[in-house]
Amino acid sequence: MAFPLSQLAPCAYLFHNNHSLSCFTSNSNSNSNSLRVFRRRRSVEMVVRCSAWEKEEAVELPLFPLPLVLFPGAILPLQIFEFRYRMMMQTLMHTDLRVGVIYNDAVSGRAQVGCVGEVVKQERLVDDRFFIVCKGQERFRVKEVVRTRPYLVGRVTWLEDRPSHSQNAGPDLEGLAREVEGYMKDVIRLSNRLGGKAENEKEIGDLRRNLFPTPFSFFVGSTFEGAPREQQALLELEDTATRLKREKDTLKNTLNYLTAASAVKDAFPSSS
Repeated sequence: MAFPLSQLAPCAYLFHNNHSLSCFTSNSNSNSNSLRVFRRRRSVEMVVRCSAWEKEEAVELPLFPLPLVLFPGAILPLQIFEFRYRMMMQTLMHTDLRVGVIYNDAVSGRAQVGCVGEVVKQERLVDDRFFIVCKGQERFRVKEVVRTRPYLVGRVTWLEDRPSHSQNAGPDLEGLAREVEGYMKDVIRLSNRLGGKAENEKEIGDLRRNLFPTPFSFFVGSTFEGAPREQQALLELEDTATRLKREKDTLKNTLNYLTAASAVKDAFPSSS
């Protein structure tokens, strides 16, 4: 399901569950000059595994700049054919199969916060290309780039949401998560109605899938496809409540816009 950008208010962002997308990196981007990323149906399995690494210890991690944002728990299929990244895959196959996926575009450059992609499936093709499936794990912050050839390697530290230090002052995360889930369901229903699709409550179902608020906030962020800079801002936040509130505002704005669009469609059915 996809919400066309033309249906969204200027302050809203594309939201969907699954879609097919082919994206090609900019020719001006030296880090991914000839890299093509074929993204097939992207499902999100929100089981965030705790890392055995020390969170404050800086470690070296291969970096994979891409024009997309990976969230913890999200599934990312990639096809790799550029020589430098094929070399990276050869290294990963003999180490721990983890790479740092980091957002990069021609305007804002390379971000400093990314997400570890653990290679959970790999297939080497006859022409030495690789088809891989990555699952988002820990977030990280790049402290410095220690090598640029043949591929980027950075020294990184791990990033976690800060816990609330006061029970009384702490936000009602469960309540926030329920509100966000409710807005998501409303947006899906109204988007289906505008698109002429029959209502399918089974499709909506239990969007939260019993996730705790923090992994649920990552799931919500992963659905804001088409707005990678907003996704990057959500990924960088270190407070679950702030992330959920921002997501709630985005969904609320989207719902308001879709409600107005639905009213116009009902008033002028021949113009739809």
